[in-house]
Amino acid sequence: MAELRILASAFTCCPPGKPGFSGGEDALGWQLLRQIARFHQVWALTQAEDREDIEQALGEQPIPSLHFVYLDLPRWLHPLLRIQGGHQFYYYLWQIRAYFAARRLHKRQRFQLFHHITYANDWMASFIGALLPIPYVRGPGGGAHRTPKGFEREYTVGGRVWEKVRIIGQWLLRRDPFYTLGQRRAAAILVCNPESVAAMPSDWSSKVHLFPVTGISSADLAQNRPVSATVGPFRVLSAGSLLRIKGFSLAIKAFKQFADRHPHTEFNIIGSGPEEPRLRSLIHSSSLDSKAHLLGQMPRDELLSKMGAHDVFLFPSLRDGGGAVVIEAMAMGTPVVCLDNGGPGLHITEECGIKVTPRTPRGTVVDLADALDRLYSDEDLRRRMG
Repeated sequence: MAELRILASAFTCCPPGKPGFSGGEDALGWQLLRQIARFHQVWALTQAEDREDIEQALGEQPIPSLHFVYLDLPRWLHPLLRIQGGHQFYYYLWQIRAYFAARRLHKRQRFQLFHHITYANDWMASFIGALLPIPYVRGPGGGAHRTPKGFEREYTVGGRVWEKVRIIGQWLLRRDPFYTLGQRRAAAILVCNPESVAAMPSDWSSKVHLFPVTGISSADLAQNRPVSATVGPFRVLSAGSLLRIKGFSLAIKAFKQFADRHPHTEFNIIGSGPEEPRLRSLIHSSSLDSKAHLLGQMPRDELLSKMGAHDVFLFPSLRDGGGAVVIEAMAMGTPVVCLDNGGPGLHITEECGIKVTPRTPRGTVVDLADALDRLYSDEDLRRRMG
């Protein structure tokens, strides 16, 4: 294969283990760029806030074929990144800036391909993909997945309103002329879950490919289980940003039912986010203060070690296109209990975990508790799945 000059857009991109790393899209952007740069010369456009972490990583392990161009928006726009929904608006504006930077770079480098890597949701335009006259590959991305019907009651009133706003916003953005132009121009559209494949209009379906990449490296997958999880109480772990869509309230309710049957158990949740006060209140009202603990955010290496030191990883996310965290749990030899939707529903099979079909909130809580019970009662099954 001849070496190409490739332009990439990776708004979210940070090396694992660095202070700014937040998992998910950060890992996806970094790992895909590294893999593409094994074979081609790559110029990657990314946000300026990750510059220190990226340059430190490249100083430790140089990648001569990978070149970064850091772009920022005026400082007065940065508060958008801390507002719900503002992040997407900031990114939309950042893409306009990226297009003009790409056009200047293209005059010098004469790129042969553009790859839109991170923030490739199936409802957001790519200005470079739509306007730069070179072959264009998009993804992997998601976006079509929604909260299962009836589960909105797990959200606050504000959360339910925001879900409606999200659906309306996506409907409008999928009719953005720059979005439709880019989708028509794309040579390949990579998507990360079956819901996004099914939602793609028939006009573009011939170039849609299911490509469930998570950014988990072979080094992650080669790690050994660091601690025997059979010493002490039976330990259940959840992890992720404490957001309404992650289903942590379902996890706490399921653990309550499970712990009532098996008192010698413990539940830990790793992560931080706006749902923390509500989850603490739920833990207290469920009389789980001595058994369920919110451990806060922690470095990725420590998170992986914690995963290996627990018996089960519980991840009932209601709307998760990728779900890289379940791959990390599997890498650490820990069986997974999750909902059968989005990325986790794709990644988890009956060989490595238990999937619960989300029919009703109450029924799902019962099914999750029963899945924990099954793994608690069958150590051999737990070890095989792990």
